[in-house]
Amino acid sequence: MENSKAGYAPVNGLNMYYEIHGNGDIPLVLVHGGGSTIETTFGNLLPIFSTYNKIIAVELQAHGRTSDRDAPESFMQDADDVAGLLNYLKVDKANFLGFSNGGSTVMQIAIRHQHMVNKIVVISGAYRRDGFIPGLFDGLQNATINDMPEFLKTAYLKVASQNNLEVMFNKDRERMLTFKDWNDDDLRSIKAAALIMVADQDVITAEHTLKMARLIPGARLAILPAFHSSIIGEAGAIEKDNKLYELTAAFVKEFLIG
Repeated sequence: MENSKAGYAPVNGLNMYYEIHGNGDIPLVLVHGGGSTIETTFGNLLPIFSTYNKIIAVELQAHGRTSDRDAPESFMQDADDVAGLLNYLKVDKANFLGFSNGGSTVMQIAIRHQHMVNKIVVISGAYRRDGFIPGLFDGLQNATINDMPEFLKTAYLKVASQNNLEVMFNKDRERMLTFKDWNDDDLRSIKAAALIMVADQDVITAEHTLKMARLIPGARLAILPAFHSSIIGEAGAIEKDNKLYELTAAFVKEFLIG
């Protein structure tokens, strides 16, 4: 891919991996989902976005090529880490797009670091436990690394070790099991223009997504006929000819530059 580079940044005790693709004045920061890497979450979308925008893609604590720290994962800490990376890169203002857990992280960036946020796109994110489909947290109680989808494990092991994979899985699982609801006022405090998206057969309910869109002042809402993975074209989780992610990409482009 042209105009691309990758690197590591010292951020809040992490050696944080990032990639930069394309050109543009206000970059779009991509924040992957839980258990994922840049390639897994954005392998299909990133090439589309980089045709008209500068892209900064990150890997969060214990994910992919980014190191771990002796502390649990949290959406708040992830938000601070992404903000720290942008400070390192001397980026004053950016747009942010996050998928799944990355969507929740992007909302925390908009809550905690308002000065650096232009627009946000939240895809399949949540801010309360009751926003997830019934049974999800029960299933996590006894989940092991063997329950992790094979395509996620395969993609992860292309860039990191088996030991790192198990550390990441355990920390991701613990993050969700201990997840505490945010306040409605947290979302009301978001000042950035927001596009909130979800699939109609997602792990996040459409009702919860509608509530988020109504809480965030002026937010736009899109519910697409897709699954959790196919809405963003997650690598290894969709059929070869499934192009629903192109619809997502069109909605995002219209929101960012329309």
